[in-house]
Amino acid sequence: MEQTSNPRSPIHELLNRYEAGERNFRELELSQADLKAANLRGADLSYADLSEANLAGANLRGADLSYANLSAADLTQADLRGASLFGTDFQNAILAEIQLTEADFDDTTRFPKGFSP
Repeated sequence: MEQTSNPRSPIHELLNRYEAGERNFRELELSQADLKAANLRGADLSYADLSEANLAGANLRGADLSYANLSAADLTQADLRGASLFGTDFQNAILAEIQLTEADFDDTTRFPKGFSP
């Protein structure tokens, strides 16, 4: 997994841009990224590739994850309250203790087998 300690890493760059006030991260490519406990509240991550990413404990409250690829991602205890999840791919993702209150999703959102939002 990508580490945040390298100042040139895409993860480090993302977190710095977010901290500076940027919220538009559409189509971001961060497959297998380590974003454990990251604060990306309200970020636009629509169409992003976060497959196999570690987002355990991440704050994604109010984020736009529409059509994002989160397949096989670890979202254990992630906060997705109020997030837009239209067409999001969560297949094989770990969604243990995830918070989905007031999150918006539809029939195109793909949750793991056996998961009931």
